[in-house]
Amino acid sequence: MKIYNKSLTTQQGLTLLEIIITLSIFIILILAWNNFAIQSYRSAAFGQEQLEAIRQAKNGIDTMAQELRELSKSETGSYGLEYAGDYEIIFYTDIDEDISTERVRYFLEGTNLKKGVIEATGNPLVYEAENEVITTISTNVHNDTLPIFIYYNGNYPYDTTNNPLPAPARLIETKLIHVFLRININPNRAPENFDLETDVQIRNLKNNL
Repeated sequence: MKIYNKSLTTQQGLTLLEIIITLSIFIILILAWNNFAIQSYRSAAFGQEQLEAIRQAKNGIDTMAQELRELSKSETGSYGLEYAGDYEIIFYTDIDEDISTERVRYFLEGTNLKKGVIEATGNPLVYEAENEVITTISTNVHNDTLPIFIYYNGNYPYDTTNNPLPAPARLIETKLIHVFLRININPNRAPENFDLETDVQIRNLKNNL
């Protein structure tokens, strides 16, 4: 007579429940890795975009500083500094080395710092507003309530009473201009603001500096 020991019988393969659990864990791991990869890519892309915005702003502020240093009278004989605002400045300088001064305007429009240039034309020479060529110098500028341009007289930094200069005194008394840009492609997320600033001594208006 044959005797069968049930304990020796085996069950081959996995049950349906075990398969479902295994697949669920596998899918969760895949989704987690995919989310991590996407976030890493977005962070890298965001950082690269921020760096490009900073590079663009630095090039712009360097060009602006060089032009301001060479500020001079216009072709019509008017004073070299025409307008000195917190977020806009208008002056005359030779930006293309053609022995003729151009009317240069830097101004903030939204979050874009722009530059407008007018060549003197006609006889007698005039600066026609309709001839202004405007380009974007820097994007993602978030100065908010912080001025881009701050003006100082020839006695700065010793004269702390009259500096920074109030608007009425800026055109005639300005000898030094502080330029400040705050760059951030998305203020609602990291990285934080990146500040660019420089001091520009105006050579042709040099006094005690």
